[in-house]
Amino acid sequence: MSENNIQLSYPQQALDLEGVANARELGGYVMLDGRKIRRGMLLRSGNLYNATEEDVAKLTNEYHVTRVFDFRGDSEFQMFPDRRIPYCISTHIPCINPDDDEWENTALVQVAKNFTIEQLVKVAKTDEAKQLTANMYPSLINSEYTRRQYGLFLKQVTNYDGGATLWHCSQGKDRAGWGAAFVLGTLGASRELIIADFDLSNIFYQDILNEITEKLIADGGTDADVDVIRAFVGCSKKNFIYTFDLIEKQYGSLLHFIIHQLGLSESEIEKMRTIYLE
Repeated sequence: MSENNIQLSYPQQALDLEGVANARELGGYVMLDGRKIRRGMLLRSGNLYNATEEDVAKLTNEYHVTRVFDFRGDSEFQMFPDRRIPYCISTHIPCINPDDDEWENTALVQVAKNFTIEQLVKVAKTDEAKQLTANMYPSLINSEYTRRQYGLFLKQVTNYDGGATLWHCSQGKDRAGWGAAFVLGTLGASRELIIADFDLSNIFYQDILNEITEKLIADGGTDADVDVIRAFVGCSKKNFIYTFDLIEKQYGSLLHFIIHQLGLSESEIEKMRTIYLE
């Protein structure tokens, strides 16, 4: 099956926030039944630590954000706390088990968070980095802890309070990307649309990705090395598709996974579609 049938426009989805990375919305996407997601209701982004006064005003007055869900781990959450949004309830739902050392506490992940280009070029060539990035998304969907957290998130999104909902992780690409995938799957999006939305993060990070990739190739880097860079700095579409395939193979469809593993009921699914689709 081709995964390139749908072309999305990053500018059309962008929230245009100055201090918040990868900030965009799901509004305007067309579902398989022909309905569209309502504009300005479902937002995703990187963390809000560097949000400017203008960003806060825009999220408050234009998007009317009333709920923020933070998927980051405790160390990220405490080191870079979100800028407060007035009249907004913030909920910390860490999506990675704090006992899972592979994700948060490896030296490789710390390098990726506080990287220099030279460090990443060196790291990308290691077998350890390739193994970590290959396991990143499968470990998410296979974790009972993570499934429970995403299920809690979806149930709260279903309980609409009249304002917009924003969810984020650190860079707004991996954990926030899977959150968006589960929201889109619940609303009835096609596989191709879900993949295309996930891949939009690479457009936001395109400049830095290109810069590092050029240096890596000049230093003898392979396609496999380049994909490590994409996973750390952007997001790996290849690994996302691989993990999507695992879900479909094991559970039949993403929606079945959402029902049977994330715990969303059919009535909750219909409620969410009634709220967010037009």
